[in-house]
Amino acid sequence: MNRELENYYLKQPEPIQGCLLALRSIILSVDKRISHRRAYQIPVFYYEDKKLAFLWVNRKKLLFGIITDKSLMEPAEGARRKNKYEMIEVDPEQDIPEGDIKKKLRRQMKIYDDFRRKGKA
Repeated sequence: MNRELENYYLKQPEPIQGCLLALRSIILSVDKRISHRRAYQIPVFYYEDKKLAFLWVNRKKLLFGIITDKSLMEPAEGARRKNKYEMIEVDPEQDIPEGDIKKKLRRQMKIYDDFRRKGKA
């Protein structure tokens, strides 16, 4: 893992840091084709070549987001396509909703796989 990405995790105060590291581990454990790197100053997770999820700390709120990559969307005439996001606030003082997170990631990965099978990506 690159130093800049690792520093994102390590600069956070506890219990946010521990929660971020646990979330990273949960996300990466879902599938070996998931990787992550720092983009937009935060950790962004990719499923093969598509954006899948991100972790973001905003004013002491820890957010886990699922990304629908803009390449899956039909372009509207005259409009720019943008990624869509679904966010879940994670309380670092509570148990991580691991089952929900894995379910959402698998659902999004299936959408990407189905899209590829149809030959659109």
